[in-house]
Amino acid sequence: MEGTNITATSVDLVGDGIAITWSDGRTCVFPYRYLRLQCACAGCVEEMSGRQLLNVAMVPEDIIAVDYLEVGRYALQFLWTDGHSTGIYPFRMLQRLANEDDAVKCD
Repeated sequence: MEGTNITATSVDLVGDGIAITWSDGRTCVFPYRYLRLQCACAGCVEEMSGRQLLNVAMVPEDIIAVDYLEVGRYALQFLWTDGHSTGIYPFRMLQRLANEDDAVKCD
């Protein structure tokens, strides 16, 4: 899945997470809460230091994404049940998470 030309061909909000099918044919499921905690927006991560601002304990265990937007041809943006919606998840970041973290299940 390495490379910059891999794009999402479908995104489905399923029971246990967000299922993304990539243009290379692989499908990865990102657990909802796991992905919410990866948000790197200015409200969740301090821009200059990279220090996490998001209070992990305040993110509900049963959080889900209720909708999403495609951002250009490079990222996804989710609307979470905790009201958060400003985070952008670039495809490269999602691919890195899929490759490096066992929490993401791919086939």
